[in-house]
Amino acid sequence: MQDFLVIIRGEERGPDSPQEMQQHLQNWQRWLHELMDAGHYIGGQNLETDGLTVLSNHTITDRPLAEGKELVAGYLVIRAANAAAVAELMKGCPSLPYGCTLEIRGIRQLH
Repeated sequence: MQDFLVIIRGEERGPDSPQEMQQHLQNWQRWLHELMDAGHYIGGQNLETDGLTVLSNHTITDRPLAEGKELVAGYLVIRAANAAAVAELMKGCPSLPYGCTLEIRGIRQLH
């Protein structure tokens, strides 16, 4: 088994009403619990939209981060046999209908 980082990029649109948002959050909780129960979910968090950027010349800026689809909204750490298995698990992501994208990257172990 290997650990993978799943980068969740912004949604094109979100839930339209408070009730739909509540249902969306419940769907997320249910899905994450399914991943946990199956031993795939290692961790993850939502990210704030504001942040700092350190440039190659050592300048630190608070320039706006990417918007829309490019915004990194959060991440998951998933354990699975391979990237294809993670991709299959990610098909259940509740934010996919809202236009988010999921980037799957293997985590290299530093020795």
